[in-house]
Amino acid sequence: MIRVLLVDDQQLVRAGLRMLCESDPEMAVVGEAADGATAIRLAEQLRPDVVVMDLRMPGVDGTVATARILAERPSARVLVLTTFDDDEHLYPALAAGACGFLVKDATPAELLDGVKRAAAGDSPFSAEVLRRLVARAVHQQAEPALSTAPPGVTEREREVLALVGAGLSNPEIAARLHLGVTTVKTHVANLMAKTGSGNRVQLAVYAAQLGLL
Repeated sequence: MIRVLLVDDQQLVRAGLRMLCESDPEMAVVGEAADGATAIRLAEQLRPDVVVMDLRMPGVDGTVATARILAERPSARVLVLTTFDDDEHLYPALAAGACGFLVKDATPAELLDGVKRAAAGDSPFSAEVLRRLVARAVHQQAEPALSTAPPGVTEREREVLALVGAGLSNPEIAARLHLGVTTVKTHVANLMAKTGSGNRVQLAVYAAQLGLL
């Protein structure tokens, strides 16, 4: 069971998120907070697996709360869910230790998938946010683009790799390629092992270096 703490200053948003999360038998909402200070206190008391964190809140904002929660409990996973996906909010949140960044126009399926991926140690990002991260990473790297994929990467895995680079979630990749979600997860895990990628962002950067985007 994934223990979730919801942090948002709008009660209606929290109510909607609670209903969504509790519709999934793999999740349990253990608490809610309307500001960063309360989130820090509840994260210590309730010890959630995933904190779904808004950024702009009165008093202690989400970025500061993220940093303080992770300073106390490095094993916690903080997934940002915000209206603002600009770089002014993105990079400070990631620097504070957030494991992923979703915008509030995400579909219910994308949000549930994001919470599960965060709990599993992955880094879920909205497609546009992931594209910006990949573009910035590729631009900053001094290494030349890769000419070929590593040995052992199959044609199907190349297709999956390209879609990961485009920012698609596992369910979206499954629908696009007419595969089961479990099969896609297996392909992604194999790709991470074959490319030496530690998370989905690094895998997307690898796809960009191969020219698959």
